[in-house]
Amino acid sequence: MNKYIQEYIALTMIEGVGSMTIQYLLSYCGGIENIFRSSKAKLMKIPNIGAITADAILSKDPMDRAEEELQFIEKNQIQTYFHTDENYPHRLKECKDHPLLMFYKGNSPIENKKVLAIVGTRNATEYSQRFLDTLLEELSTIPELLVVSGLAYGVDIKSHRACIKNKIPNIAVMGTGLNSIYPATHRKYAVEIVQNGGLLTEFTTRSKIVPANFPMRNRIIAGLSDVTLVVETKTKGGSVITANIANSYNREVVALPGKVGEETSEGCNFLIKTYKAQMVESAADLLNYMDWGNTLKKKKAVQREFNFEGNDQEKKVYEIIQNNRGIEIDKLCYLSELTGSAIAGILLEMELNNIVRPLPGKKYELI
Repeated sequence: MNKYIQEYIALTMIEGVGSMTIQYLLSYCGGIENIFRSSKAKLMKIPNIGAITADAILSKDPMDRAEEELQFIEKNQIQTYFHTDENYPHRLKECKDHPLLMFYKGNSPIENKKVLAIVGTRNATEYSQRFLDTLLEELSTIPELLVVSGLAYGVDIKSHRACIKNKIPNIAVMGTGLNSIYPATHRKYAVEIVQNGGLLTEFTTRSKIVPANFPMRNRIIAGLSDVTLVVETKTKGGSVITANIANSYNREVVALPGKVGEETSEGCNFLIKTYKAQMVESAADLLNYMDWGNTLKKKKAVQREFNFEGNDQEKKVYEIIQNNRGIEIDKLCYLSELTGSAIAGILLEMELNNIVRPLPGKKYELI
């Protein structure tokens, strides 16, 4: 850990001192070790530093609060990243408004050769769930991939859960301090994320949970990543803001198209229509667009074994669906040579037993 970490933390806790002023302080004082030892007169010669700010810098409060934060960091084995550190994420450092200090709890590096951000609506539909499940299952075979999202309801948490399931390293960027998981219902997922990824924030343990925190969080999500994928969002949704931030950083933006007239797809369709995002419909599209290799390795299939209790009709329907993913019910009737009512009964039974799931357009696939 940086030996001046308490001073770095204290810098971020000075009332009225932002990132630009901190950079002036570091430059004019010749380093972090000299800032809190400077005289008031010397501080007031620095741009943007007046008498009130100089008094705030020299007061005991920032260092006392920093000491409290440092105790939390050491107790919970939290890593810190100050923007002058060699291991500060290089993609994020390229962004002019990058955070000066970040806190990280995890077991995976916060950088990788391929970094994908996934954002979207908090009111995600089954459409995005299916897409994310398929996308991340296929991407799980891609080496050196890291996924970044925001731990929020909807698309964010669905992305994290799919990464956990497929053992993809993933980072949850938070709008709170590491002492406060928000929303609280995602605490159990946060614990799992730490096992094969981590939790990242610029907020301290005393930070209040306010709406302004989350757009700040979004710039970190966009800045950490090579490409931001938008999956379902309203036109004025926060995910469109994140996409615009990514564009301002000259990062790639891609979006999943949706049904015309669906409120949760309006934002994605708008981004595509206005050339702010490239359309992607599959993992192959994403890999081709990013030039991350265009060959998806298939995971070794796990043979499913279900006890159909001698019901040859159920077994026949199962095998047809297994060999025809997303098969329409009419085609299923034709191939099985069973009546519509017989098929409906079999599908209901299989659905109740978590063997198949329905898709739009009266189609079915194995779970």
